[in-house]
Amino acid sequence: MKHVSILVPAGEAVVGSIEGPHKVLSQVNDLLASLGQAPAFQVELVGLTRHKAFNRGLFTLRADRLLDEDFRTDLILIPAPHGDLVEAVALNQEFLPWIVRQHQAGAEVASLCLGAFILAATGLMDGKKCATHWLGAPQFAALYPAVHLVPEQVITDQEGLYSSGGAYSYLNLVLYLIEKHVSRDVAVCCAKVFQIDIGRHSQSPFVIFQGQKAHDDEPIRKAQEFIEQHVAGKISIDDLAARSCLSRRNFERRFRKATGNAVAEYVQRVKIEAAKMSLESSQDNVSEVMYSVGYSDTKAFRTLFKRLTGVSPLAYRDKYSRKGPVAQAA
Repeated sequence: MKHVSILVPAGEAVVGSIEGPHKVLSQVNDLLASLGQAPAFQVELVGLTRHKAFNRGLFTLRADRLLDEDFRTDLILIPAPHGDLVEAVALNQEFLPWIVRQHQAGAEVASLCLGAFILAATGLMDGKKCATHWLGAPQFAALYPAVHLVPEQVITDQEGLYSSGGAYSYLNLVLYLIEKHVSRDVAVCCAKVFQIDIGRHSQSPFVIFQGQKAHDDEPIRKAQEFIEQHVAGKISIDDLAARSCLSRRNFERRFRKATGNAVAEYVQRVKIEAAKMSLESSQDNVSEVMYSVGYSDTKAFRTLFKRLTGVSPLAYRDKYSRKGPVAQAA
């Protein structure tokens, strides 16, 4: 039986990312008991204090163990902090050496959603792939440049270290761990009980591209605004550089430094984001949407759209159109 330690972090946290894994892993034990089998997990909450209140006292969790107790664990789950992420990491500094020691002793460690910030602060993820919520990806990349951020992925698994994508996709990682440590059949059963899409591997369809503008490079910010205001046109890097009164080489260097994207990639993402909005809200067909964002090659547009979103334009419309079942029922 594996000992699972779900951390109860200091500061604010997403309580669901503590209670949810606890519930699903407990369900595994209940299922195995119904089959006359021994439990797979001993699940305990591990905190810095015995009781911890969240959401202005709306929820209070009781830790089964305190961090300063002498015990070994097999799997550590790091839930998602809430609020200022730099502050969250600072408040949870006491956990970091403990996580490292437990991992060195053989424990696996998994971060859930923005819990990746705490896991990365241990240094264990340096040089490894890590997923997190796409909203936190720019800040994560800036804080932890040694980590290979893969914001499009739902799950990463390297050398006993795991991470999950944003929000409730942590449940996909929990199912993955159940399949790995118990069985595929039990994981599928839990997926059905909790109605979790067990086959999801990408969070790209959920990403809303918002160009990074929290920088002080005014010419680059104006270039970003020009790109966003002219999605239907052909946008030349040379033209953007000239508008910024910069050489192309200097413009491209400053653009990447300020935004985290190459110029061509930024233009593509802005155009595809505009196409997504059109597919969600308008009745234009895919070709009309394609032309409206400055593309004329159908194959190239569909290929780029799928690369950036993980699905085809038609599949995206079917999933996110505002003319969906609720609107139809009304």
